[in-house]
Amino acid sequence: MPRGRYSLHDPHDHTPLADEHFQCAPGPSGWRYVSRLTGPAGDHRGSVDLALDDLGRPLRLELHAGDWQVRGAALDGVTWVRTDPTGTQATEGNVRAHAFTGTSPAFLVATARLLRLTPSSAATRVRLVAFTDPVLAPRTVDQSWALVNSEAHATDSGPLTVDEYQVTALDTGEQHTVHIAGDVVLAAPGIELEDLQSPPSRFD
Repeated sequence: MPRGRYSLHDPHDHTPLADEHFQCAPGPSGWRYVSRLTGPAGDHRGSVDLALDDLGRPLRLELHAGDWQVRGAALDGVTWVRTDPTGTQATEGNVRAHAFTGTSPAFLVATARLLRLTPSSAATRVRLVAFTDPVLAPRTVDQSWALVNSEAHATDSGPLTVDEYQVTALDTGEQHTVHIAGDVVLAAPGIELEDLQSPPSRFD
């Protein structure tokens, strides 16, 4: 069960945003990731709880940021309920999308699991609902993912395969690179893996 810490920063000016303390593991139904976020001063910033099925679809998502909350799942596309800080109002949403995304590294692993690309695969288009900080506002985004390289590295616990993805935002054409090993993000814009206490899980 990998556990560790990511540091999150603004990908443009590198302003520190939060530390994400996480643990994740494959399970009988798929994969689960849980984390808590702390600010630069150590204050609580929120949490992530994401469970995927064997096909990489979101069985359950629960996000907290400040007093805002989102609960969602794959249902007729993706469906979610967003609750305001007072708890007096809840708004429902539904989009014909494949999955969710956001600032957490969990969503990069989840999208890679959903697409299951190979180096010979063509670039694949995916529609996602992004929840943007700090109020978890939903926004539909279209991306293109391509697996450009997959390389095995020797480690003390055996070979570790690192996958390099090229991700393109289809509305702007902006491209960036994401490196993933098993269920751990090694590097991505705005994300640094600072601490890992056990090796990444290997997916079948």
